[in-house]
Amino acid sequence: MTKIPEQQQQQAGSNANPREIDRLVEARTRELSALSSHLQGLAEKEKSELARTLHDELGGLLTAAKMDLSWLQARMDKPEYQERLAQLGSVLDEAMSLKRRVVEELRPSLLDHFGLATALRTYVDSACAKANIRADIRLPDDTAGIPKDISIALFRIVQEGLNNIIRHANAKHVVLELTANGKEYEFTLNDDGRGFDPEDARESWPHGIMGMRHRVRALGGRFALDSAPGKGTTLRVAVPAS
Repeated sequence: MTKIPEQQQQQAGSNANPREIDRLVEARTRELSALSSHLQGLAEKEKSELARTLHDELGGLLTAAKMDLSWLQARMDKPEYQERLAQLGSVLDEAMSLKRRVVEELRPSLLDHFGLATALRTYVDSACAKANIRADIRLPDDTAGIPKDISIALFRIVQEGLNNIIRHANAKHVVLELTANGKEYEFTLNDDGRGFDPEDARESWPHGIMGMRHRVRALGGRFALDSAPGKGTTLRVAVPAS
């Protein structure tokens, strides 16, 4: 088999039709975007299945253990036994609390049962309270009509955006606002933190921001991140209603 010299390969590449190169780049970009969407969907499905398993099976085992513990406590009179059983009860309570937190992180149950507004309000209130950040949340009362794929995408975007604020912004106040006009759902997440120069940071944007942007584009929406040093950051997202 005759090997083509490297110089000839470079010449062949330089003579390639620019339109053909653009077409190939566009095709590869679509393929990568489709793959990314598929992987995100698969990850959400796996999280949901794992959350269900932990809730049903592990939750059932822990509940049974608590019932057996209560049975033992009712029949043990010695103080030293009662003390050890009480310690065991505390450990089981901690295990059940940990299970609930992991399940909620994998798949927020409020999102499935009460809609996006309740899930967002609960999550943002809890996360901001732990981080000592004041939260101003402006959400419509009824978000039951938002499709599930849009709901989980918007929830994950807010989740990632708020995590970035807590980790990097040194903010004292955040504002989350969601509106719906029948044609699209739009939300803004604003903080009063240290901010940054988007142009300087564009090449080094973390994967979390890239993931948020891809989620929005996969839904045919718009994604904007506005910031300036010392002036906070505003995340704007809008996705079609259908």
